[in-house]
Amino acid sequence: MIPSPPRRPLPVALDRRTVLRSAPGAALAVSAVGAAAACSKQAPPAPDVLMEQERAARTDAVWAKAAIATAPEHAAALNTVAAQRTQHADTLRAEIDRAVGVYGDGTKPASPTPPVPAPAAPVPPPNPAAVRGRLVDSQKSAAELAATLSGFRAGLLGSISACCATHAKVLLA
Repeated sequence: MIPSPPRRPLPVALDRRTVLRSAPGAALAVSAVGAAAACSKQAPPAPDVLMEQERAARTDAVWAKAAIATAPEHAAALNTVAAQRTQHADTLRAEIDRAVGVYGDGTKPASPTPPVPAPAAPVPPPNPAAVRGRLVDSQKSAAELAATLSGFRAGLLGSISACCATHAKVLLA
């Protein structure tokens, strides 16, 4: 024969007075659990700080392409500016997407920074001086943001800032 575990005494029945005394404590416990659950909800992440830089790069590229109509003698320089600013925008988008991450099954989570749409060409087409002005603004903006970041992102923005300065002061001078 297998020995059985000792029997535990049956719980004492609760009377109305005991239930009423424990009610405030139970209510407090329930509200604490509710407050903890409410605090655990995270606000959606803010859009990536690089998104504005991507938008500026795409706009600079469109302006450089459009400026060829007003200054065909600068077509080679403006095409170079357009191609490199497009590369900047693509690299910035790749970094934004990389920061969002990838789930284990290979899918990406929803990003709070949707892709920047291609800007429309300005009407009338800008001249090279207007493109140069945009590049100076982009250079300053990238340099200021680079100073607030670290690591790869700071280096990326520093490189973009240097490239914009070169475009403005050498290619379009």
